[in-house]
Order: sequence, then structure tokens, then C-alpha cells
Amino acid sequence: MTTQIFVNLHVKDLNKSVAFFTKLGYTFNPQFTDENATCMIISDTIYVMLLVEPFFQSFTKKDIVDTSKAQECTVALSTDSKEAVDDIVKKAIEAGGRIPKPEQDYGWMYQHSFEDLDGHLWEYVWMDPAGPPQG
Repeated sequence: MTTQIFVNLHVKDLNKSVAFFTKLGYTFNPQFTDENATCMIISDTIYVMLLVEPFFQSFTKKDIVDTSKAQECTVALSTDSKEAVDDIVKKAIEAGGRIPKPEQDYGWMYQHSFEDLDGHLWEYVWMDPAGPPQG
């Protein structure tokens, strides 16, 4: 069996979050979607569960991170090109996302990030298949 990953993120307004990520080109699995949650499809093995905050809170006794004050994690995803990195970040800005820092270009690796409507940090990266320069 192939290992799958399900990243769970809390959101304030599920409909607004779905609209935001739809503008970025993502789709959702209707089998795992209701008024409390949706399953955003990243790939055949990567999914992001967007859960309204009260539902998310039901899975933990800990406080939910206030993303305006603290970073809980970075969701980092690879792309096929530098242009693909720039394209997704451009779509995020147009959809209401925020850019927390400028892009980073190391020649063999290029990355840029945005915060979604709920302040979760998404980083997209392209890496040269040859890897970093040797020597």
C-alpha cells in the first residue's frame, strides 16, 4: 500500500478557503466534504483537510495556533519549474493571499511562499534534478 499524507489545517470560513484554493487550481473530494471539512487534492498521495475551527478543535485538547502570531508549520510542495512556482504564488496573491517574504533563488533551487486566508504558510519550490553544484 502506498503511504498517503493528510495535512489537517484549521480554517475560519470553509467556503472562502475552498474558493481561494480553487482559484489556485486545486480540486476537492466530495466524498470527504461537508459543512465541517473538505479534502483538497494535491496529488494521488497528498491531501489537505481543511477543517472549520470548532471541528478541528474536537481532535485536540491543545489550543489552536493563532497564525497571525505564531507559525504552526510550513506546507512545502515541489513544482516542475521556476515558472510554476511564480504562477501559483501569483494566483495566491490574486485570490487574497499574502506574501510574507521575497522569493529565494539559489540557482539550483528556487522557492517562494504565501500565506493563505487563514495565515497558513505554503512554500512552493523547484529544484534542479541534478541537485546542488558539486565542489
